[in-house]
Amino acid sequence: MERLDVIFEDDNYGEFRLFSNEQQVGELIVAKAAGKLTVYHTEVEPAFEGKGFAKLLLNKLVSYARENDLKIVPICPYVDAQFRRHPAEYADVRFGEEEL
Repeated sequence: MERLDVIFEDDNYGEFRLFSNEQQVGELIVAKAAGKLTVYHTEVEPAFEGKGFAKLLLNKLVSYARENDLKIVPICPYVDAQFRRHPAEYADVRFGEEEL
């Protein structure tokens, strides 16, 4: 069973942590400021790759941004690639999408 935790230190820097059977298997590293959620890094443990876990992290990130009225700055290559592959799906949360 998977569980996702969102943890912010001092309300600015944080992580989206993904657990499978109580073992941490992935994370997104983020920073929150001025109405933006900057995503720096997505990582899934090699033994758990190919199981859709990165997509679970991305979905949680996007739902968190929507719930908190934040725009996402996709510095992370994985998140940026997903935003570019599916622009309509993420247009409402992508910061600067109108400039692309």
